[in-house]
Amino acid sequence: MRKTLAITALAGSMALTGIALTPAAQAATNSTGHSWGKVFSSDHKAYTFGRTWQSGGKVYTKWYGVDRRGGKKGWVWFEYYQNGSWHRFNRSFDGKVVGAWNGRGIRKVYTFTCWAGKFDNCGRKYRIY
Repeated sequence: MRKTLAITALAGSMALTGIALTPAAQAATNSTGHSWGKVFSSDHKAYTFGRTWQSGGKVYTKWYGVDRRGGKKGWVWFEYYQNGSWHRFNRSFDGKVVGAWNGRGIRKVYTFTCWAGKFDNCGRKYRIY
């Protein structure tokens, strides 16, 4: 938050003095995002965390899944509102896994984590974008 405020203040002061920002600095001021997690399954045997941000008209999500118990998989679910309708998908993980996805026209993104099955032991749903 402090970095965003500092960059915004710096960009505003440069605009007032007539100094142009470099493309990298412009990209930094145009992208918004935050880190999220830990999003646990209801039994706390698996969790996910990650980062979601917007840049260049696309929404990007990088996520990490951690399964604390062997033998059964964890599942991360993403629900997102894109171009006037809701979409939903999931990814399984066993142990520690990293994944990423992105899309254009996304307005809202929610996530939740399940363990031992796609629909078993699902935790609370959180808005991440």
